[in-house]
Amino acid sequence: MTPLFLVRHGPTAWNEDGRIQGHADIELSPNGRREVASWQVPPAWATARWLASPLRRARQTAALLTDQPAAIDPRLIEMDWGAWEGQRLADLRAEAPDATAANEARGLDFRPSGGESPREVTARIQGLFATLADAPGPVVAVTHKGVIRAALALATGWRMHEKAPVRLDRGDVLALTIAAGGRVTLGTPLSLAA
Repeated sequence: MTPLFLVRHGPTAWNEDGRIQGHADIELSPNGRREVASWQVPPAWATARWLASPLRRARQTAALLTDQPAAIDPRLIEMDWGAWEGQRLADLRAEAPDATAANEARGLDFRPSGGESPREVTARIQGLFATLADAPGPVVAVTHKGVIRAALALATGWRMHEKAPVRLDRGDVLALTIAAGGRVTLGTPLSLAA
């Protein structure tokens, strides 16, 4: 059994502007850097193995949280939002309300134009979880909201047709336990925010 802690990266200018980032490689904003620098890392993480998404915002967050090098794992990259990257979801809903609502109602099979579905993200991270199942000690992974939502779906059976079973704010950590074969169970979320 491997404890896994999923941390969402700090805020970027696009987060602050309500823009969908996806695979766009946006760095932390000055406010985001200050926010992450204020987070308190649990002492138990001093011996943890650290992983990060290849995107700058996740790598920068990891570097602010630990002196240990974070291994880059491409399976931790954010969901690909295709043509929607750089857009605001509110604008997309206003431009095509019926089509957007119908797509969102698909839950795990929701797919932005030219992008990836949450179901595909769950398959991607399931492979990561399987490789981490036998890891010694805890693992901390700095990643993205879409990946954390996919992990929550795997741990709880949530199909993304309704509100998430757990509310996580920025600075909150999704705690999981990985068993043999990559099966994940939900732990108690914790907060890094001071």
